[in-house]
Amino acid sequence: MPRDHRSGSARTPLETSLSVERAARLVDDLVAFLGPAGVVADRERLSTYESDGLALFRQAPWLVVLPRDTAQASRAMARLWADGLAIVPRGAGTGLSGGATAVRGGAVLSTARMRDLLELDVENRFARVQAGLVNAHLSKACAGHGLFYAPDPSSQQACTLGGNFANNSGGPHCFKYGSTVRHVLGVVAVDARGDVLDLSEPRLDPLGLDLVGVLTGSEGTLVLATELTLRLLPTPERTETLLAVFGKLGQACDAVSDLIARNLEPSAIEILDRLTIEAVEASVYRAGYPLDADAVMLLDVEGSTAEVDEIVEELEAVLHANGGRELRRASTALERKRLWAGRKGAFGAMGRVAPDLYVTDAVVPRTRLAELVAGTAEICRELGLKLANVFHAGDGNLHPNICYDGRDANEVARVLEAGHRIQELCLAAGGALSGEHGLGLEKRDGMCALYNQADLDAMGKLRDAFDPERRMNPDKLLPTRPCMELRTAPPTLPGEDRG
Repeated sequence: MPRDHRSGSARTPLETSLSVERAARLVDDLVAFLGPAGVVADRERLSTYESDGLALFRQAPWLVVLPRDTAQASRAMARLWADGLAIVPRGAGTGLSGGATAVRGGAVLSTARMRDLLELDVENRFARVQAGLVNAHLSKACAGHGLFYAPDPSSQQACTLGGNFANNSGGPHCFKYGSTVRHVLGVVAVDARGDVLDLSEPRLDPLGLDLVGVLTGSEGTLVLATELTLRLLPTPERTETLLAVFGKLGQACDAVSDLIARNLEPSAIEILDRLTIEAVEASVYRAGYPLDADAVMLLDVEGSTAEVDEIVEELEAVLHANGGRELRRASTALERKRLWAGRKGAFGAMGRVAPDLYVTDAVVPRTRLAELVAGTAEICRELGLKLANVFHAGDGNLHPNICYDGRDANEVARVLEAGHRIQELCLAAGGALSGEHGLGLEKRDGMCALYNQADLDAMGKLRDAFDPERRMNPDKLLPTRPCMELRTAPPTLPGEDRG
């Protein structure tokens, strides 16, 4: 990459932060050991990295670095440290909390070129992968051996395993199998100074501090994960996919509580409301959901043939008792695939409703699903916003989808207010801020509603132990101002007031 990496004569943000000479030297040094494909420094290409899937928050980085392996990542981090740059880890950019947005400029360190499957141990059921490997590609790689990787975010065809690790991501089937943390056996990571931490040995019950558990879900604020050792599971003997049709959304929510109370636990329970159904059926993800339904419930039942038959029979009785007017079974693998493609394509399908989408992520007690889904709808009605609901009903993980036009400043303000009020509603009911998307920028200040300042300060000490200068993903996860100030402040776009 030549030294005149800029477009035109205007200085780039990197140059204005470091001086022209230091910026050019930094880029040249990085290109020397990463190659031209490993560095992005021109304005046009940097704009690609200005946000993740939560486009409400935008800020282009000064520089993007794309190492190919742990050694290159370590060397790049050390070089960035020498020039004092903030570092923002990034996978595929599919996150929905603003966690990969470079609010202070700095350098994005992307794992997009680190896509290798390093080891597949069929006998011991684990895989070692580079952090940039796409989630779905791991299950495809081990399917011929009767194994699969359980966590399955809706973006699994694009999201990376390193991003899943950073956010402790979930997915529909995590109702049965648990989120990412339950499937991580080891990790290799690089800290802000470029030092490598090797915790890759797969051990079920390691002695000493559970550093792997600490790092999982830390949202890139402690280290950059470069390699992961992940648990694989045997493919179930049989999987039955069911579609239950309801005349009212509240009935579907109540059915979930009843199913779980009776210890009937499918591997996945998903609910889609009417607006979501309409959007999916008008899109390329068309799955055959009935347009006259107020809600549909998508379920997977896994196990032996006898076990599946028994559970399905009991499920059918409970669903009908709660107002389910119809229960369909996928008769072929293709039909099953179509039903799930509709669910996992729901966020993309919402583009037919409005140009922009805000997807919040809160967890509520399952016994109060109907009440809180209705509460989120009322908030959006009051604010004149269009709301669609599609959520992981089995673990109470709501995903209210607010459709809006980002060009309308007034509407954006109402979206922010709705998100804030929905979070408050869910927390007041005994819920949590996030089930799988992470806190990032979006819910960072909401931590004050769950913890006192002493608790947050203790969390900050852990962060300081790994990164005392707070170079790693600054302004994320933990509030940047004292909670007393934040509790009286109106919701704003993170970055407008950085404390």
